[in-house]
Amino acid sequence: MMLVLSSPSGAGKTTLSKRLIMHHPDVVLSVSATTRAARPGELDGEDYFFVSHEAFEKRIAEGGFFEHAKVFDQYYGTPIAPVEEALTEGRDVVFDIDWQGAQQLAEKAPRDVVRVFILPPSMKLLEDRLRKRGQDSEDIINGRMARAEAEVSHWEEYDYVIVNEDFSGALEELELILRAERLRRTRRPWLRGFVDELMSERD
Repeated sequence: MMLVLSSPSGAGKTTLSKRLIMHHPDVVLSVSATTRAARPGELDGEDYFFVSHEAFEKRIAEGGFFEHAKVFDQYYGTPIAPVEEALTEGRDVVFDIDWQGAQQLAEKAPRDVVRVFILPPSMKLLEDRLRKRGQDSEDIINGRMARAEAEVSHWEEYDYVIVNEDFSGALEELELILRAERLRRTRRPWLRGFVDELMSERD
């Protein structure tokens, strides 16, 4: 499946997705491409693929993204090739993307996409988390809070919603979603052969 996690910046989706992957080696993270500069500690190819505006726009023209969007004058997008490779290998893929990306992804692969929205317990706590990062100016923080309100307004478009008040509880809920979605009949193609064999036992 393609497990989409969305939330306003600072609500915990990145930490949750990384912990989920740590607990489940058969789940991989879709690494997005972006034109923004790397933040301290971020690695190219691990946190993001950092590319130029020209290279990003060339890939858009070539149809090389599942989804892409422009945020704060910077491009973000999901390259198709590595995702398709992981799915072909039978691995689930986690996406750390916004509501725009989630919409585009669901339109292209409606049967494979499961959407989860992560809510903060309060907007005040969300703002405090952004300030504690110490990476952004006041103008950027204000912009992120305005964007957070716009992001939260799309919560009803998602299949599941988790309130990240307690991290361990939120992670437990996310793992339950993963387990339940893996048990869907449509994601267990071996069942048809099993049932056919079951029914033939009395022949």
